[in-house]
Amino acid sequence: MHTTSTFLVGLGLQATAAHALGCSSSALSPFLPANATISYAISVPENGTWAQPSPEFPANDTGLPALCAIAVNVISSPNTSYNFGLFLPEQWNSRFLASGNGGFAGGINWNDMETNALSGFASISTDTGHLSTSRDASWALNNPESQIDWGYRALHGSIVLGKALTEAFYGDQIKYSYYSGCSTGGRQGLKEIQMFPEDFDGLLIGAPAWKTSRLQPYSLEVELWNLPVNSSHHIPSSLLPVISKEVMRQCDGQDGLADGIISDPLGCNFIPESLLCTPTSDTKSCLTAPQLNTLYKIYHDWTDTNDTFIFPHYTLGSEDQYGTVFNTDSGSVSSPWLQNFILNNSDPNYNWGESLPYSLIELGDRLNPGHANADNFDMSPFAARGGKFIHYHGLSDGLIPTTFSIYFHQQVLSTLIPKGVAVSDFYKFYLVPGMGHCLASSVDAPWHIGGGNQPFALGPTVHGVPGFEDPKHDAMLALMQWVENGVAPEEIVATKYVNDTVKLGVLRQRPLCAYPKQARYNGTGDADVAESWSCKELWEM
Repeated sequence: MHTTSTFLVGLGLQATAAHALGCSSSALSPFLPANATISYAISVPENGTWAQPSPEFPANDTGLPALCAIAVNVISSPNTSYNFGLFLPEQWNSRFLASGNGGFAGGINWNDMETNALSGFASISTDTGHLSTSRDASWALNNPESQIDWGYRALHGSIVLGKALTEAFYGDQIKYSYYSGCSTGGRQGLKEIQMFPEDFDGLLIGAPAWKTSRLQPYSLEVELWNLPVNSSHHIPSSLLPVISKEVMRQCDGQDGLADGIISDPLGCNFIPESLLCTPTSDTKSCLTAPQLNTLYKIYHDWTDTNDTFIFPHYTLGSEDQYGTVFNTDSGSVSSPWLQNFILNNSDPNYNWGESLPYSLIELGDRLNPGHANADNFDMSPFAARGGKFIHYHGLSDGLIPTTFSIYFHQQVLSTLIPKGVAVSDFYKFYLVPGMGHCLASSVDAPWHIGGGNQPFALGPTVHGVPGFEDPKHDAMLALMQWVENGVAPEEIVATKYVNDTVKLGVLRQRPLCAYPKQARYNGTGDADVAESWSCKELWEM
């Protein structure tokens, strides 16, 4: 490992200790409008602990830097409000960093805020107007104003007020504003770019759930494909490891190196018939023909009966996470979004039939509850003001298909290239082989780049990419160098720590390449060392 502290100094990230106001409600309240109230402002000492758990973020913060912790309540309509939290560290780097949320959950992301405060950022997050787990959307039932808060209003409003409080507290202007979020947090970031391009200078966006009105019905449709439980086409969860093993057997070596990581799942020529049972097979280790037809649907785009495209497919190699969306062994399924946002029907035994009608998909698109869809691909206003964003997605994501991000990238290109906009001048897209949803890897693939939720997953006091504090390894630093110094990232090296434990050292590293380039093994050297790989165009040998 190494440390490149000179880079941080070069960006002006050496923190300062001065601030103009005390950490108190009375000192900060004058800088808020009438509809906003400070719930508390508390000084936290060096190495302090912060305990404000929520269903979404139950873990406490420990090992905090000295900071001012602030919570603000904002009335957003006659019957709704949202809250946001601020960590304002004593040692401030003159920058502002917002963090996103996940699923339908509501809760202030104090965990990512700790990660960011440890790096010197003034850090902010909103609860989006409610408290719930990621699968609980009951708060949205017959509540359009809360849907709007969740869709975009709470985050944008928190950013505007959070910036005002930050500048008042320090008595100085924010030099640069950034954002980091994954999943719903990724959608929130894209929505900011599209609706409020002036809010951020740079955004780090992972696995965005960018079109709720398609993603949520798809998640239900996948479950319906695997029902009823007593049907011949049902794939029990016990067979998912069998499928995963066969995909690995066929696809691993096709990317040029048999290393237990499928680096190019979209380029794999997979022969699913190898999974078929013979008359003498153990049915616990093979699939019947009807079951194979169900698997076929998973690996191909969802289309209507007239071949109308609805949603892209899961990638080969994402099977290890199918237990979340494809496990229907219980025989019961639900769609929190369709029931609470679209149908206003909370019946847990709602009959979905064998497949969702296309008319229901169209209804969701038309209603777009909370204006949550981030599907305005013309992001030229953001580009014109000099904004930059890095977008990444795990190639083994079994919750939000990787192809959903690829489709988004394609739509941006199709929209902006005819307008003469050089997309790569403001938008870089990276695929992460072997990474699941937002973070981690079931195959020990390198995944850590300092993205949303990633550092805290390695420990509450982890920030950045430990041992590699430079833009080559840390996506946030790469983004900052691009925004502040005009140096665009090309490859970003992902890191896998032994047992995802920083103190045990690095297991392997590998470069991530700006799409559509792919990392190829050079043929010699240690495959666990990034220098043994090169980014190549698809047609290059």
